[in-house]
Amino acid sequence: MHSLPEWTDLRFFLELARAGTLSGASRRLDVEHTTVARRIDRLEQQLGTTLFDRSREGYELTEMGQTLLPHAEAMEGAALAATEQLGGAEVAAAGVVRLGVPEVFGTRVVAPLLVKLFEDHPDLSIDLLALPRFANLANREADLGVMLDPPSTGRYMVTRLASFRFYLYAAPTYLAKHPPIRTHADLERHDFVDYVQDRLASRELSYLNELGFTPRRRLCCSGMTAQIEAASLGMGLMMAPPYAVPDDGRLVPVLPGFYAERSFWLAAPTDLYRLRRVKVVWDLLRDLADNNPKLWWHNGDMGKAA
Repeated sequence: MHSLPEWTDLRFFLELARAGTLSGASRRLDVEHTTVARRIDRLEQQLGTTLFDRSREGYELTEMGQTLLPHAEAMEGAALAATEQLGGAEVAAAGVVRLGVPEVFGTRVVAPLLVKLFEDHPDLSIDLLALPRFANLANREADLGVMLDPPSTGRYMVTRLASFRFYLYAAPTYLAKHPPIRTHADLERHDFVDYVQDRLASRELSYLNELGFTPRRRLCCSGMTAQIEAASLGMGLMMAPPYAVPDDGRLVPVLPGFYAERSFWLAAPTDLYRLRRVKVVWDLLRDLADNNPKLWWHNGDMGKAA
């Protein structure tokens, strides 16, 4: 290697590593895909090594590419931090933050919080990725994310956001037309609404397996929004955390003593966590989780949760 690589070439390397295809990286960088290919070829020639394995499916990092990745990410983080500080953003958060959250949590809980956040930080913008899956932080789909499975490898800041419980709910119209539910054994005679089992975003969402019998799933959906609507229309019982259940009476608790407990985790790449704009959103979610127990537990369970 005769000279240090240019930072712009490393940006192309990072985006191709995250996107996995020339077309994906070119969209992220707003350039032609041929430009991406040319810059990667130049970087590999300059470093004297192959950074990507090419195939018809796309680009995959080689062992040397994996070695370069954390160094390039550290440089990216330093560049972002320097830009913030030089722009005075260390005092007032500014810029765009991409926040990945589960769909119902994002819609019912996070979105309303943004009104006050924007009042306090008028130069801050949020891309709220309210998804029926969990945002991929490894390819920088989001700057930070709420998830059931925290990253186990890589450079991340991770904290347990909240422990919560999935409870059983049903529509009053469903309960009026079906046998009464007085004990756990009565559940075997009822229909359920659940996730599509081979499309689960996390194994943590297989909570109906904790019933102790194979439930009769009459309708399976890819997301919880559709499940809530189906259960509200009387198609079967469903399990959901308190924050997800509308307060309009369309769903009521069933057999409150049964629940499945899970935890939400909050994670961000270490280099992005240091940015003022990301830290502001991180602190907002932490404050939400710590001071709103009714989102996570039924009233009678709050003392037990402590």
